[in-house]
Amino acid sequence: MSWQVNEDSINWLLEPEPIGVRYLALRDLLDCPPGDAELVSARQQAHREGPIAQILDNMEPGGYWAQEGPGYDPKYRSTVWSLIMLAQLGASVQQDERIGTACAYFIDQALTDNGQFSASGAPSGTADCLQGNLCAALLDLGYDDPRLELAFDWMARSVTGEGIASSDNRNAPVRYYASGKCGPDFACGANNKLPCAWGAVKVMLALGKWPGERHTPAIKNAIKQGVDFLFSVDPAQADYPTGYSNKPSGNWWKFGFPVFYVSDLLQNVEALASLGYGHDARLTNALAIIQGKQDAQGRWILEYDYTGKTWVDIGKKKQPSKWVTLRALKVLKIAD
Repeated sequence: MSWQVNEDSINWLLEPEPIGVRYLALRDLLDCPPGDAELVSARQQAHREGPIAQILDNMEPGGYWAQEGPGYDPKYRSTVWSLIMLAQLGASVQQDERIGTACAYFIDQALTDNGQFSASGAPSGTADCLQGNLCAALLDLGYDDPRLELAFDWMARSVTGEGIASSDNRNAPVRYYASGKCGPDFACGANNKLPCAWGAVKVMLALGKWPGERHTPAIKNAIKQGVDFLFSVDPAQADYPTGYSNKPSGNWWKFGFPVFYVSDLLQNVEALASLGYGHDARLTNALAIIQGKQDAQGRWILEYDYTGKTWVDIGKKKQPSKWVTLRALKVLKIAD
């Protein structure tokens, strides 16, 4: 199933409103070079007006949102969620120095000595979805910090179990914990200690963004293990382990924006495609579902939203969404 530019949908995304979509369509779908005058103008406007500007205007001067500390609470306006949303909106440290201030503050507060990004500031407060989301977001924001090496190393080894003791070995210097990240293979306390596919998608998405020349043996092993897990079932069926239910979450098939710890089929395909599996036959059914959700005008609707919960709302539920359409077209392009 090949990528084909739908002129109707592209033209729709290139319209002036909402601010920010045009910038990402030029960058991610039309591949305008960084110095292209039209792209530069759109990028500047996206940071000066619209969702990026609204989120940054709510940042405290010290570099955090809502309250000081690791930034997990309150959902979904604190530092963690604001950085993730900014990254998905296309924000860049090169365009606004406040973003760099926020990234530095977050790493200072939330990164532990062993490399975990923690909701509490302690090693026990980590989880795959949190680690993957923040590693991916910091890269997308363009923030370069040597401490990210530590974060990616922990993330990879926590998948394979290399050098990490079990949660009951309380004397070990590096170990898993009973809640959150409780074992290898994406095991998570929030999923009754079973492998969590939502977390796996976030981790694989982040590893797919990490430059290939920085792929250590641990990262390569984690990628193989993660790909094997995500392909252990048909991604279109999402029949992954569920700790507290007898069927997959319906949210797998609800496409939304932004995307926080809940994953969907779009993000799963994006993660696998970014790792080089876009043409894998095992994605055929998933890609068919994605394309099947497109309407006659080449648009996708907003099915999962955070209206009223984040600093800025991005559209009406069950209505055609430029943000979701951008996500879908980008995924189909990457898969090709």
